[in-house]
Amino acid sequence: MSIEIKAPTFPESVADGTVATWHKKPGEAVKRDELIVDIETDKVVLEVVAPADGSIAEIIKGEGDTVLSNEVIARFVEGAVAAAAPAAVAPVETKPAATAEKLVNPAARKMAEENNVNTAAVAGSGKDGRVTKEDVANHLKSSPAVSAAAAPAPVVAIEAVGDRVEKRVPMTRLRKRIAERLLEASSTTAMLTTFNEVNMAPVMALRAKYKDQFEKAHNGSRLGFMSFFVKAAAEALRRFPVVNASIDNNDVVYHGYQDIGVAVSTEKGLVVPVLRNAENMSLATIENTIRDFGLRARDGKLGIEEMSGGTFTITNGGVFGSLLSTPILNLPQSAILGMHKIQERPMAVNGKVEILPMMYLALSYDHRLLDGKEAVQFLVTIKDLLEDPARILLEI
Repeated sequence: MSIEIKAPTFPESVADGTVATWHKKPGEAVKRDELIVDIETDKVVLEVVAPADGSIAEIIKGEGDTVLSNEVIARFVEGAVAAAAPAAVAPVETKPAATAEKLVNPAARKMAEENNVNTAAVAGSGKDGRVTKEDVANHLKSSPAVSAAAAPAPVVAIEAVGDRVEKRVPMTRLRKRIAERLLEASSTTAMLTTFNEVNMAPVMALRAKYKDQFEKAHNGSRLGFMSFFVKAAAEALRRFPVVNASIDNNDVVYHGYQDIGVAVSTEKGLVVPVLRNAENMSLATIENTIRDFGLRARDGKLGIEEMSGGTFTITNGGVFGSLLSTPILNLPQSAILGMHKIQERPMAVNGKVEILPMMYLALSYDHRLLDGKEAVQFLVTIKDLLEDPARILLEI
């Protein structure tokens, strides 16, 4: 039975995609729900899996080709290879058969290819024995001699003159789109950044006091800093609706909800999944959702709908050690909050010098919509809420 393999349905915000990698060749045995091709869009890499046991009869769209929503990219034959499999496999016994059977996440496959690791030799800890990126990393740690011996292989294609080595790699579709949006934000908005600093001691003391009880009460959910910032931002957005607004041609669109995006770094670039109606979320719900976003972003499992929209964004450069930065707007939003590294500094408190854990905050905003007064008051509100966390719950 012949089946058409189609590209996924893209949302209105995504015009088309690009065939990134075919994981199966025509005639190669494929099991139901096994990954056969990755399609890269402006926002995320989408996986297309086999509809049944069988094989690919014909690839219509090759790697690098542009595809539209629901466009036919290949033809699939159900059951044909499955019936002939025993005879074909008999002469080739062990490792090749394991390679064809094993399920491998895209991120794990990429890491394995970069380090010349045979995924058949990697024990999979994921669902149905699927090999994850962590499995490959653990395999590399346990087999340093193999990875070291394999390392020189990719260098063969690089032309070198003396010690001056260069390598030209095409930008991914996602990276190109990120570059386009950053340039668009810089050239089409009147972007300005205001700064402040917050004493993180109260939040840190609250976490230290209740982290164990919080984890037990919420099924292992850990109490982090981001949930406090999301709640503080949601309350500040409620008080200053213009910060939560956006410009649409000659109109200002005010949003009656706080959909807060949280920037997540991945191997392919920065993605911003959105916490819908963050104002109604508890600290535990925020922590669990952000953790889930991070895990699925790493494995390329985030859906386009989860990264669409958003009325405000929070980005945390502090996890990489950034002390201060000026974040760029995430269009069409009018403001973005930048968190940074917590660092102990001497501060004057009631005429005395105290060493306090301080964090610089940065708010970049579109001056076409926000005046300096509103932007500064918004950032001061976040500072005040974080320095007295009880006010977040009391909404005062």
